[in-house]
Amino acid sequence: FGAGHLDSSLKSRPVVSVESDKILAVPTNVITGFLGVGKTTAILALLNQKPESERWAVLVNEFGEIGVDGSLVSGEASEEQGIYVREVPGGCMCCVSGLPMQIALAQLLRRAKPDRLLIEPTGLGHPIEVLRTLSSEHNREVIDLGPTITLVDARNLSDERYVTHETFLQQLQIANVVVGNKVDLYTDEDQTRLESFVGSRCRKDARLVMTEQGKLSLDLLQGKPGISYAPAPENSHDHHHGSDGEQTLASDLPIPESGMLSASNEGEGFQSVGWRFAPTQVFERESLHALFRGLGVERMKAVFITTDGIFGYNLTKDGFTETELDDCAESRIEIIADSANEEWEGKLLSCRAE
Repeated sequence: FGAGHLDSSLKSRPVVSVESDKILAVPTNVITGFLGVGKTTAILALLNQKPESERWAVLVNEFGEIGVDGSLVSGEASEEQGIYVREVPGGCMCCVSGLPMQIALAQLLRRAKPDRLLIEPTGLGHPIEVLRTLSSEHNREVIDLGPTITLVDARNLSDERYVTHETFLQQLQIANVVVGNKVDLYTDEDQTRLESFVGSRCRKDARLVMTEQGKLSLDLLQGKPGISYAPAPENSHDHHHGSDGEQTLASDLPIPESGMLSASNEGEGFQSVGWRFAPTQVFERESLHALFRGLGVERMKAVFITTDGIFGYNLTKDGFTETELDDCAESRIEIIADSANEEWEGKLLSCRAE
């Protein structure tokens, strides 16, 4: 399963109204999946295949309030390359009738005027609500919704916490394409279990593909979802959201004179805690390595200004990776775990360079 290329005769394009300069019918794909399955890596793989003449936009939603994914994507893909990124941190982006999402979406589309939009909801969000928001009357002219892609790690199907989790099951229910990612780490039993699970839990017309390292083919973005998502009845949102849509998120607050700002969030059986550091704060790279490798958490993402340069960090149950980045405005880290540890902050501060 390798990288694919678009045939220009098959590619739909957004329309710009001459009268109002309004962007219409932007081809849009939702790319979802549970924590640590490789969504951001998959999006970066797609961005690497973007035709040079096109402008693409990426809307990233994170469970934590600090917001790291946007920095990770921006650190490897720039507006000079025709790639525009916007974050919606602080929990499920569909809260309060999608207000944070609507604001971020409008700002992103206005700035990017994209040929394609990719949306990555948080792995702990509620993807059906996201699709309902995108299908609302307000968005119907702007968004041309294409196939929804759900990434799955088949090894998790033996874990009851995954296969009984409402969000995980929703992600499979909405999928037009199910991607068995990290296939190079599967046993034959893992793949058989995934095929059976998809057959029993997904739509009958859902396509199953296998890949590793998030390598998705551009042809997976083509087509129609084949199902409509009517808006939910008013006041029907009974699930937890990390933000009420009114407060200023920690990702947008000014960093105080102390040089550090922290924030936490919880829901869906997990807790998150994150920190932002002023750009004058520089960290020892080796000290960060030692700290991250010993965390033992569900998920960690970070970007840090270090004595050796700027790096992005990614920790999952499969291991720890470091990627050199071109740039970042400040150091940020988000940790998701069953429960937060009060010692993490002190350990982070001890990694600062003298």
